[in-house]
Order: sequence, then C-alpha cells, then structure tokens
Amino acid sequence: MRLRYAYNTNGASNHRLEDALELISASGYDGVALTLDHHHLDPFSRDLGRKAARLARRLDTLGLGIVIETGARFLLDPRQKHEPTLISPEAKDRSRRLDFLTRAAEVAAATGAETVSFWSGVPRPGVGRKDARSWLLEGLCRYAEFAAELGVAVSFEPEPGMLVETLDDFADLAREVPELKLALDTGHCLVTGEREPEAAVREFGERIGTVSIEDMRRGVHEHLPFGEGEMDTAGVLGALREVGFRGLVCVELSRESHRAHEAIPTALSYLREKERLLEKEGVA
Repeated sequence: MRLRYAYNTNGASNHRLEDALELISASGYDGVALTLDHHHLDPFSRDLGRKAARLARRLDTLGLGIVIETGARFLLDPRQKHEPTLISPEAKDRSRRLDFLTRAAEVAAATGAETVSFWSGVPRPGVGRKDARSWLLEGLCRYAEFAAELGVAVSFEPEPGMLVETLDDFADLAREVPELKLALDTGHCLVTGEREPEAAVREFGERIGTVSIEDMRRGVHEHLPFGEGEMDTAGVLGALREVGFRGLVCVELSRESHRAHEAIPTALSYLREKERLLEKEGVA
C-alpha cells in the first residue's frame, strides 16, 4: 500500500496560507494538516464560513485532503501559550477553549476533513488531577456530541507534559469517551519513553485517526528534520503499512518555518525514499 502524507502549516507560518498550500501540493503531498491560527484561517473571523468554503474549493482543485489541527500557541491568549484549555480552573476559560474546538469542527465539516486533532492542556498550579480530569471529561463529552452531529471525527493527542501525556492515559480516557480516535504523534513516544513508536502504531492501529511524524531525540520534545534525531522512520512507516493505515501521515516541523520552502519538499523526498527501501525489502 502507499501511505498518504500531509504537511502541517505550523511549519510554514511565514507563508500565506495560499502559498503554503501551493508549496505542499507542488511538492507531491496528498494533504495538509491545517493549524487554525490568526494568520492561517482565523477561526474567529466573522466570515469563517465563507473562508472555509473557499478553502474547500481550493483543496479540491489542488487534490489535497485535510486534517484540522488546534495547537496554535497564542490564538486564545497572547500572553500564555496554549491557554486556556479544557482543564483551566475557570469555567469561562474552559468554555472559550470549547468554543474554539467547535469552530474547528465546523471548519472540518465544511472542508471534508478526515479529523480534528486536539489535546488536554497542562494543569495550572494548585489544580488537582481529579478536578482537571473531571473538567476534561465534561468538555470531551460535550465536544464529541457536537462533532458527531456534524459528522466529524475527533482525535485526541497525548502530549508530553500535559494532563494526558501517554498512550496509557489516552486508553484510560477513551474507555469513558469511546468516540475519541487517537492522534498519534510518533515522536512523543521517544519523549516519554513509554513505547517504541512502531510498537505504538501496531498496538493502537485500529484506533488511530491521524498520525504526526518527524524526527526527535529520546527525552527531548523538539521537532527535528528527518535524519537529525533518533526516530526509526522506516520502522514507523513499515508499521503504518502493516496495520493498513489510510489516513494522512502529517509531517510536523513547527520550528522550520524560516526554511519551509526547502523543508516541505525535502521531508517528503526522505519519506518516499524510506518507503522505496521498505518495498525493496518486501515490506507490504
């Protein structure tokens, strides 16, 4: 089987969205992982519906699939990265995050996105894990219900340092909110040390909604270009082929925006070469 690749726009933040889409398409990708942000389809635009419809038409013209990402750093608060979240202590702040996520689901519905990816957030100082998890479950249930009404799949991403940071944490959560798919960032497995990335793919293959891939060093949460870390990229790709994953495999190089014009095509060339080697070795 042939894997389908996308590039995350958080690694093209110095480009206009239209230009980034052109680069991604021209490089041979199958899709885009669109991180909603003030400069790349602001979800709080008054004319969001019109912009989402226009984006859908453009994606169709370019032949690109799409995953909606919600990890913008300062979209909701210019002074605190990734805040507020579904586990913020103030109800009004949790509502702001939920409002953002519902807008993301509406964009996903308008563009025919494969899924919306999101995470839990970091507990504030003084917030107990029990309270944080209770707030998270409340928000997840409401969000899953809303997304289901739109026909949108939602994928939860375990994130190092957050309330839900490991695959075991995700599995525990998914038992209570079974609608959740897994947004698997393979590099995070190297950061937490919980599992080898290819083992995670095989274990959760049927539950995966979307995959992020990059290079990383063990124990260090830094997204690196391929070949600069310790990721067994070929092993991950082989595992994805083995489980028959047909969603978008999203390259996430959030620190490479200053050279996106080079990083976008180079990353895909690297991945395709790894796949060619797998095929020579007889990996299905």
